[in-house]
Amino acid sequence: MPSSSMNGSRKTSRSAHAQAILGPELCERLSETKVLLVGAGGIGCELLKNIVLTGFGHITLLDLDTIDLSNLNRQFLFKKKDIKHSKAMVAAQTAGAFNPNVNIHPIHANIKEAQFDIEWFSGFDIVLNALDNLDARRHVNKMCMAAGVPLVESGTAGYLGQVQPLLKDRTECFDCVPKPTPTTFPVCTIRSTPSQPIHCIVWAKSYLLPQLFGEDEDGTDELDEAEKQGENAEEIAALRKEALAYKAVRSALRSAQTTEDVAQRVFTKVFHSDILNLLSMSDMWRARAAPTPLDFAAIQEGRFFIQRPSNSNSSAGSAQIIHFQPANGHANGKTPSASSSSSLSNGVSGLRDQRALSLHDTLELFVSSTNRLAERLRKGEDTISFDKDDDDTLDFVTAAANLRSAAYYIDRKTRWEIKEMAGNIIPAIATTNAIISGLIVLQAVHLLRKSYAQLRNVHVQFKPTNPLSTSTMCPPNPQCGVCRDTYTKVLCDPARVTLSELVDGVLGGDKREVSVYEDKRVLSDPDWDDNLERTLESLNVGRGKFLTIVDEDERWGTIVVALSILPPNHPSDGPAYILPSPLPSPPRLEKQPSTPPPEPSRKRSAPDDEILEVGPFAKRAKTDANGASSILDIASPNKRRRLEEDGLLMLSSKDDKIEDDVIVID
Repeated sequence: MPSSSMNGSRKTSRSAHAQAILGPELCERLSETKVLLVGAGGIGCELLKNIVLTGFGHITLLDLDTIDLSNLNRQFLFKKKDIKHSKAMVAAQTAGAFNPNVNIHPIHANIKEAQFDIEWFSGFDIVLNALDNLDARRHVNKMCMAAGVPLVESGTAGYLGQVQPLLKDRTECFDCVPKPTPTTFPVCTIRSTPSQPIHCIVWAKSYLLPQLFGEDEDGTDELDEAEKQGENAEEIAALRKEALAYKAVRSALRSAQTTEDVAQRVFTKVFHSDILNLLSMSDMWRARAAPTPLDFAAIQEGRFFIQRPSNSNSSAGSAQIIHFQPANGHANGKTPSASSSSSLSNGVSGLRDQRALSLHDTLELFVSSTNRLAERLRKGEDTISFDKDDDDTLDFVTAAANLRSAAYYIDRKTRWEIKEMAGNIIPAIATTNAIISGLIVLQAVHLLRKSYAQLRNVHVQFKPTNPLSTSTMCPPNPQCGVCRDTYTKVLCDPARVTLSELVDGVLGGDKREVSVYEDKRVLSDPDWDDNLERTLESLNVGRGKFLTIVDEDERWGTIVVALSILPPNHPSDGPAYILPSPLPSPPRLEKQPSTPPPEPSRKRSAPDDEILEVGPFAKRAKTDANGASSILDIASPNKRRRLEEDGLLMLSSKDDKIEDDVIVID
């Protein structure tokens, strides 16, 4: 039989089930469909397998991550030999064998890189999200809204999961519903006054480990930010001194022959001297229990106990001895087993991960992990960062967090619990990922068929009698700051295009007053035009960025300009930018009805001379060449209107006269 006939029969037999379910017409269309799959983790592996077997012909798989040991229990496209390799590359190679007729293009990169701009996104027929990162999800959502490409969003957590198809102007987008912000903690709480186990874990992972073994040599950036936020100035000053003292310890870990003495030096600095320094600030401990400095030798010999004042508001009085009773039945001192030390230091996983450690065991784990990390530095590693699958860093964070917890009378956690909290591990179940992946394909097929009435939000619930629930799609949120904007695309050379040229070109010569933003940066507004004649490149605005043009009079909707590069065949002496055709036409905004003024009170008002009214401070007026002030320069119509609504009068010049019944506020 000729090889072409064999290949044709294989293709027919391989796609027979898909054709029977989807029909030959859709199957033929799927073979030409270009799909972008973002993420090759738990959902991504299952989803890649599904779309390959369904017959999606051209698949681009993008993921920045590499394979960890903890991935292997549910990400079946990977094997142990693939650890530390690119997820996208390995997944594409493995899944490619499932259907040789499918073309998979793997990319090991960050989806937020400038090269993946609106022009790149526009080349796909559909985008499938398999991400576990909120920031990346929001970025992909905005790019799809700008490019007008259908998106299927998804996520799982244990037995729970959800699938949400998104299409601009037909459904709500990912940002139509506000998302909860990640929990953050004040610097002073983490560094000086922890009260929960998570405070100690964050301190060990994000502060102590980088200070000793990472790039952070002084940690002053977050202290500067904390000072701006108005945190306790005395605490900030003490923490600055503490940060500088770490330099000597860092040097010892890198240059000296690492012995237990170096680990003891680190322990004494962190858990004894630093705590004594904090205790010297008596005002800090008036309303909270003061911590107990830890004693290395006393813990090692099994004669150290934590004593907490029974009344934290008084320095005198009885003391309460805290016995941190671990699961092995021994208190703060040694455990009787002499082999416990070796079992802690060899990094072997097992029941020890879920065993509570005594204070003595915790100290041994701290010494062992510190020596192991220092040895890695001396062998050539420049910096070491936390990785939940790195036994050395996990042991160090476990020991350091539990020692700090002991000093502050906080319940200690097992190694497994700390791994979950420090690694931000969301419980993942392979079965849930498989169910969600199948639902994603079903919603993707509806989008490609344009069967918009069949689109559904689908939720996997922990309810045996009703494991799946669906809801009809919600319309876009009129107040959404992402999908309700008017998007357009401009191809340009950022080195040759000025901000004013681009804005004037997009507005089509309409000289209305606008403000221009890039992300959270204000690039210009009617009262500040310093950047208008600067090039986009000088403003750090280029490919992959968005410029937001906001009408100051609130008469027209917001225009968002997605920037991309000029085509390769564009002549070098040609125009520096190519405007869209037609130009964007934002919707006209309806003026919000003003609320009626409240009825006057029947009560007699207080005498006027007892009321002090303070008006808003005016901006500094611009001056002309003679130094004369010109209020007219800053009196934009919308600002004049807003001031008049507030009962204030803006004069056009210094010679204008005002009536007696107008109060001028200086």
